[in-house]
Amino acid sequence: MSSDEFHKPVKRPSETFDRLFAAEDPAEVSRAAHSTAQALLARVRHEADDRVVDRLISFTDSHGIDDIAELWSRSPARTLPGSLWRLYLLQLSIHDDPQTASLIYERGRVELLSADPVVAGAPTPAGPAELVALIDTILRGAFTGDFAGALDRAAAFCRVQASGATHLADDYEPSEPERASALTSRALRLSTYAGDLAVAARLWRRDALA
Repeated sequence: MSSDEFHKPVKRPSETFDRLFAAEDPAEVSRAAHSTAQALLARVRHEADDRVVDRLISFTDSHGIDDIAELWSRSPARTLPGSLWRLYLLQLSIHDDPQTASLIYERGRVELLSADPVVAGAPTPAGPAELVALIDTILRGAFTGDFAGALDRAAAFCRVQASGATHLADDYEPSEPERASALTSRALRLSTYAGDLAVAARLWRRDALA
């Protein structure tokens, strides 16, 4: 049976963020993560096969997040495998709940006084379908276009969503403190991702993203 015919259950981001993996040799894990990320990116750019790119973009829809997590999740954030891991987690979080992602993004777009919504590239307004298309476009750009530009777009997207989650948390705090707490945690995670992805973009432009 081919990999296209056999689909593993999808693991959701909430199940993965805090997951602990078996204690293999950290040096071996690091070498495997970096070599696979570099080889994957090099292969896609060399072959320029749309079918390969399409499979990579839809990978988590078909196979879940575990296969990627086992390779890249323990890599430092500001590395090539760490950056790819964050792009895939961001994509999966939007695919998993595009309605909430759209609500958060639109609130951030209204509240955030910066060029980030323009850099991210979402239409105005951005509904659930538009956000799914946007994150897939950003991931495609990471594989086929300007990798640093894709990271910058993802960072801008995270900043918009972080702003939206923060303001929504303030709205819910008086009546639904648990939901407000979850949104605050989400905002912090997105803000951290934004910083990591922005630094990774600068490193890539200096040929220093290992």
